Amino acid sequence: MPDVNVVGAGPNGLAAAAVMARAGLSVEVYEAGTAIGGGTRTSELMQPGHFHDVCSAVHPMALESPFFRAFELSRRVELISPELSYGSPLDGGRAALAWRSLDRTAFELGRDGAAYRHLLAPLVARIDGIMDFTQNQLLRIPRDPLAAAIFGLRTAEQGTPLWNLRFREEKAPALLAGVASHPISHQPSLAAAGAGLMLSALGHAQGWPIPRGGSMAIAEALAQDIRAHGGTIHTSTPVDRLADLPSARATLLNVSPRGLVRMAGDSLPARYRSSLESFRYGNGACKVDFILSGPVPWQAAGLADAGTVHVGGTREELARSENDVAAGRHPERPYVLVSQPSRFDAGRAPDGRQTLWTYCHVPAGSTRDMTAAVTAQLERYAPGFRDLVLQSHAVSAAGLADYNRNYIGGDFSAGAMDLRGLVQRPVVSPVPWRTPLRGVYLCSSSTPPGPGVTGMPGLHAATYALKDIFGLPVPELGLSA
Repeated sequence: MPDVNVVGAGPNGLAAAAVMARAGLSVEVYEAGTAIGGGTRTSELMQPGHFHDVCSAVHPMALESPFFRAFELSRRVELISPELSYGSPLDGGRAALAWRSLDRTAFELGRDGAAYRHLLAPLVARIDGIMDFTQNQLLRIPRDPLAAAIFGLRTAEQGTPLWNLRFREEKAPALLAGVASHPISHQPSLAAAGAGLMLSALGHAQGWPIPRGGSMAIAEALAQDIRAHGGTIHTSTPVDRLADLPSARATLLNVSPRGLVRMAGDSLPARYRSSLESFRYGNGACKVDFILSGPVPWQAAGLADAGTVHVGGTREELARSENDVAAGRHPERPYVLVSQPSRFDAGRAPDGRQTLWTYCHVPAGSTRDMTAAVTAQLERYAPGFRDLVLQSHAVSAAGLADYNRNYIGGDFSAGAMDLRGLVQRPVVSPVPWRTPLRGVYLCSSSTPPGPGVTGMPGLHAATYALKDIFGLPVPELGLSA
């Protein structure tokens, strides 16, 4: 009989399992898919030798997530951080570029450079406090109140119609809006602004890393640590009911609230079950991968060196696209998140080839293939792009939901990204990872701090399971431990 069951071998489930195994407990992990990784899988989707990240590709929080810092991920996985973290193309061959150097970024932004620096410099300087505030439960006293206050004031500005008050030109607002559009949310909004400012600060504090070999390297590092400490991982093993699991003192579930209801059934108290059933999911994404015969021919100088490109135009255009999705419409000119990992990691494609990773936001449950719209947006800022496409592969929002049980309607954020969705995740509680069932904890992105490859929901759930059930502290997680 194991001490701990973990259901779901995505990054959060694996993080929870690693913590529990490090504590000296026997751990069994159950994954429905044929491979571990969840949102951190890498696959030869179309042709041998061409490696595509199935979900996430770039990992802004891989160096600053409190869990990954403790786990010393940067010593286990080679993380490539381009000097140019991200960029936003504009019509006329222009682009706004976010270098790791905040000073260089501000200089190149021209007239709005000083305002951009003034907005972000305090966040970059207090990045540890910002990460502590954003990566834990919001209903707590922050360890760095000044960092939280600065972050809150800037979020209030950028999350309201005041968002352009300090700017006079197009580049700086487009740069900020491109990052704030990562969450699937209407614009402007406090939730999108908060996520955008945190990610922007990370881009200048330490860059946005790309794992060599693909995102799967993160999952493999976690799995290796679990096995090194006696844990066992079972793939192709779906768990539909808690009763199907072997008896254990603690069970940690990397599942959606809907999945918890399905697995626990009537054993959940009525009020808690009702809260889970009313949990709101967000809109979805359509993912489009490409094999190219050469690098993307960006018209704007510099974009070829960007690890991530936010395609969609001005802040107003990006907001229009995101608000179309929020209203249930497919945008004619969608916001497209783009990365060309093979530009920085040559092993992702054979010589003379490139792999390109993209996705755009769409209404929940959409079955529409957005390849044509994505291609048109890329052609708009990279004339000749179409001529380089050798093959493409699209997964609709409905397809993402089939791929991962937690992506309800194609929502890879595992819950609506608005202010209510951040506080009620999945319930309003000082310990939302703990369920009313003795020994059962929820550790998916439907719990704080929410989406992103951080491992933090897993760490939080494991922390309380160790305290409540085993009377144990969180163990050391580094390589030297």
